[in-house]
Amino acid sequence: MTNKKNFPLRIDSKLYDILQGWAKDEFRSVNSHVEFLLREAVEKAGRLPKNEDKKIEED
Repeated sequence: MTNKKNFPLRIDSKLYDILQGWAKDEFRSVNSHVEFLLREAVEKAGRLPKNEDKKIEED
């Protein structure tokens, strides 16, 4: 089982509505879509250690 960290997120309601529609288009929940977008940003920024790349993609 994946170890997940819970935390509250305050977000502008208009931005949430956009994310909700986008998540629906991708057949994801808003939560999983936000995690997907954050993972993409971390990878693009080169912030993910190489040995972690595969591990996170498997989650």
